[in-house]
Amino acid sequence: MRNAFLSLALMGAALLAGPAVAQDAGQGAGTQTREIEMVSRPVVQPVGARSAKPAARVATTPDTQTKTPTNAAELAQLRAEVSAQRDSIAQQISALQAQQNQLDAMERRLALALGEEPVVRRASATPSQAQPGPAPRRVASAAPQSAQGAQTGGSQGRPQGTVGVAPEDADRQPEIAALGRQGSAITQKGKLSGEVEWSYARADRNRALFRGVEVVESVLVGVFDINESRQDVFTQKVGLQYGLTNDLEIGVDVPFIARWDTSVLTPVAGPNANGETREIDNSANGYGIGDVEVLLRKQLHAPKGFGAYLIGNLQVDIPTGKGPFELTRNQFGEASEAATGSGFWGVTPGITAIIPSDPGVLFGSLSYTKNFARDVNAVLPPVQIERVDPGDVISFSAGVGLALNPRLSLNFGYAHSWGFGTETTTRALTEGAEAVTQSSRDLQIGRFLFGTTYKINPKTSVNFGIEAGLTDDATDMRAVVRFPFVF
Repeated sequence: MRNAFLSLALMGAALLAGPAVAQDAGQGAGTQTREIEMVSRPVVQPVGARSAKPAARVATTPDTQTKTPTNAAELAQLRAEVSAQRDSIAQQISALQAQQNQLDAMERRLALALGEEPVVRRASATPSQAQPGPAPRRVASAAPQSAQGAQTGGSQGRPQGTVGVAPEDADRQPEIAALGRQGSAITQKGKLSGEVEWSYARADRNRALFRGVEVVESVLVGVFDINESRQDVFTQKVGLQYGLTNDLEIGVDVPFIARWDTSVLTPVAGPNANGETREIDNSANGYGIGDVEVLLRKQLHAPKGFGAYLIGNLQVDIPTGKGPFELTRNQFGEASEAATGSGFWGVTPGITAIIPSDPGVLFGSLSYTKNFARDVNAVLPPVQIERVDPGDVISFSAGVGLALNPRLSLNFGYAHSWGFGTETTTRALTEGAEAVTQSSRDLQIGRFLFGTTYKINPKTSVNFGIEAGLTDDATDMRAVVRFPFVF
């Protein structure tokens, strides 16, 4: 009986001990399962939520571990290291860009030396822009970020400025062929440029003058004079310009002139006149150097965006050519040669405005020429010319240009000159005659302008222009071919 009771007690103890052992085993298995879940499954948190405890991570090797800052001092040190790395990268990018700019400049000089069109590189992306990566993680700091750190972090790794090399004439005004030298670009500092120009001008005037009386309608008694006057002038001009600064140049133009003047006076007998008609031929030719021009040009304003380029001009005309009062004449005062110069000093200040409006351009100019009087003391029977005061001239022009492509452009315009009358003091070739001063009428010279520019290469271009006279005092036509170039 006692043995049976003891056996029952032992079995009850075993039964009581069994669930505890099973529970311990189950807890061990559950712990292992939870550890595996924490390692293999990422911790998911709502956006913007912050966990009080860092998520569990898989154990890593010592060389890949990252020490997490635990206080404000370590955070500040880490921030400083990040800033230093970004500064280093920015400096390397800046150094690479400087080398690229130097290489582009060398390639451009090589292309100019070979007479080729220099290739302008487009702005290239920086390494951070070419391969965008994930945004850097921001570390939550326990202490407020310093003002210096905030300023540094906002501009790190992004060098400011233009990438690439701009063309040498990117900020220069467009050339206007219709304006000639006044519409050309200013020579850059330390450089020498030049141009060769050929021009041909033609003036043809036929006038009929009646000297007599009108008896009845359509019945004239007297003499008709038919005056036929023609001028053909061919000019070859050579010019040089030197850039004193990037916006100031000085230049000189030397013209060589060949001129053919034809003047024929033909009196025609009237119905009651006797005798045969005769012609008076005063034709003459002239060859030689013309009046040398010295020109100073200053770019007064260059717009950053929309606006006008303003160029100031100051031209001085030196009477180096043979003037009309220096010619050899016969006893009747008729010249045996044609003049190649004006015979007077002149100064012309002016201003030119050019307004780019892609693909077109507007232009205009205004100038005033002051001609200086002088004593000539020339005998032209039946008088002696003592003093001549040439009239001053006011000139203006305006027009529009259109760029057809980067090499070719056209421009049209109108130019007008108002020449004031010339005062001439003469004295008759008789004893006791008094001096008399007379003034001629004003001249109105209107011209239509057409010009085209073709850029042959970066150093040379060709300009062609036509002027058509629109008033009686204007030359009938003038054609100009210019070849500006840079040495």
